[in-house]
Amino acid sequence: MTDIIKTEHLTFSYPPDEGKEPVLALKGIDLTIEKGSFTVILGHNGSGKSTLAKHMNAVLLPGGGTVWVDGMDTKDESLLLEVRRRVGMVFQNPDNQIVANVVEEDVAFGPENLGVPTEEIQRRVAAALQAVGMDEFTMHAPHHLSGGQKQRIAIAGVIAMEPACIVLDESTAMLDPLGRREVLDTVRWLNKNKGITAVLITHHMDEAAMADRVVVMDSGSVVMDGTPREILVRMEELRAIGLDAPHTVELLHGLREDGFDVPLDALGIQECARAIVEAL
Repeated sequence: MTDIIKTEHLTFSYPPDEGKEPVLALKGIDLTIEKGSFTVILGHNGSGKSTLAKHMNAVLLPGGGTVWVDGMDTKDESLLLEVRRRVGMVFQNPDNQIVANVVEEDVAFGPENLGVPTEEIQRRVAAALQAVGMDEFTMHAPHHLSGGQKQRIAIAGVIAMEPACIVLDESTAMLDPLGRREVLDTVRWLNKNKGITAVLITHHMDEAAMADRVVVMDSGSVVMDGTPREILVRMEELRAIGLDAPHTVELLHGLREDGFDVPLDALGIQECARAIVEAL
């Protein structure tokens, strides 16, 4: 498969406080994200995962090393618009991304700024709202919607710009369980049915189970990289960097310690339940 995002020796430091030395937020990251994949990037607060995310559509530019988006060097200012056409960002607080008083106008904002013709904007807005299951809310006021619905509108606004990749930076962090499920189901559907590359930045371990790939960060470095079944069962290593295993893995691990022959990699709730029934 072809890479949509590639970083090579990527480093970045935020401006230090007066009188202090800069601290590297990213320490030589080498990472590739394949087109059409669904990748979760995990890490505790301060691990560098959101800093990495912001490099994926040139919100931040490398302090050292290089980031390519679909073969384009993000440091090339002449390519900035094209980079952001390819990779759309959805941030933590959907209220910060809502710019209009009507859902339809909010979703149209991005394509309008790209200079898309009016008839094409109308087509894109309708398709984007249908894709996120919000087509019944076209004329609603966004600020009256639930948190999960607002985030789906934010995702629709990104989809309307027709990116090849969507990066969601802690986009479920402020949502209740229902809102989180709405957003995650939407992202998974877009990935599987529309072929949109998805990168989800999170510290919720249960969200990682649905991905194709899990990348774990700690102190500005990638410390684990593999499939959910390979990564999420490494309980002691995850705990050592401030992360917990999914609840299903914790349960299965406890049963194993009590002498039950159960697999640790039954990540889904139904899969976990079946494994426990079979063991009993």
